[in-house]
Amino acid sequence: MRFYTGEHEYYCGIDLHARTMYVTVLDSAGKVRHQENLRCNPERFLEVLAPYSDDVVVGAENMFTWYWLADLRGEAEIPFVLGHALYMKLVHGAKAKNDRLDSLKIATLLRGGAFPVAYTYPKEWRSTRDLLRRRLFFVRGRSELISHIQNTYHQNNLQAPSAKLRYRANREGAEIPFEDPSTKRIVTADLSVADRLDDVIRELELFLNRQAKVHDSEVFHRLRTIPGVGPILALTILYEVHDVNRFPRVQEFASYARLVKCSHESAGKRKGTGGSKIGNVHLRWAFSEAAALFLRHNPPGQKLLQRLEKKHGKGKALAILSHHLGRATYYILKRRTAFEMKRFLAA
Repeated sequence: MRFYTGEHEYYCGIDLHARTMYVTVLDSAGKVRHQENLRCNPERFLEVLAPYSDDVVVGAENMFTWYWLADLRGEAEIPFVLGHALYMKLVHGAKAKNDRLDSLKIATLLRGGAFPVAYTYPKEWRSTRDLLRRRLFFVRGRSELISHIQNTYHQNNLQAPSAKLRYRANREGAEIPFEDPSTKRIVTADLSVADRLDDVIRELELFLNRQAKVHDSEVFHRLRTIPGVGPILALTILYEVHDVNRFPRVQEFASYARLVKCSHESAGKRKGTGGSKIGNVHLRWAFSEAAALFLRHNPPGQKLLQRLEKKHGKGKALAILSHHLGRATYYILKRRTAFEMKRFLAA
């Protein structure tokens, strides 16, 4: 966890909502200089901040409406810090809570050097990252439709198709075995939506591949040298990490990707682990998928997994393998080199 420790003459805390924002400005002595509830209007916000713009820092909690505020920082040259929502216990755990108090607490955290910092993803790549996440939403929707079709077969005591319905060529005639017209219509509707999602997903993947080659073609292709990492996993890692230099150590990268568990200790005694929900869930998914695909048609990788299973058990072996792949990915991004199997197995 990192804290913002910059020193300024004024500290602006914002309790941000979709349509409104409560603004509190503190001076370096902790005195409240301004408090006001505003509409989310950039011009009005800059007017309020104008008397303090010579040396002010703006802080807001990480929520879904922060994009415009971060982009305003670049246009007006005002320092902006995004707060990690899961670490801001002072705001969420207080006895009394309202917009005015929350904005005051955010400004106080900034002034005291206890403001937990989240990564402010840059505008140039942000929309592509969000599009990639949306593509995953559509893929999962298609999987739900296919699962519903298979469940419908089981409900009617029919043998489900042996061919994978994920592929469009295998879906033709999937509704024929059903005699009831309503049931037949259910399957037909699921199939038609799945077909449409196929087209949408394919178009998105073509666009995302072009965008990756524009943003950082070299890193995109280097990630694909990892066995089992195809275009989608490479895109996920590229856009979820963005700048690997924001992680000074490989341990911090592994923690961000949810590849390690953080221990809770007190008085020299271990109290278990925690923080399993803090980090990037998309990177966790990407490295879990990469670990499974790494083993396909890869005898050296399969031997490595067997050694890990003997020592740690079958369930833990895949998690350790995904951790190793995450560490290797960190050094690929850091050193801008290709994946080396011999070096990976030796490590």
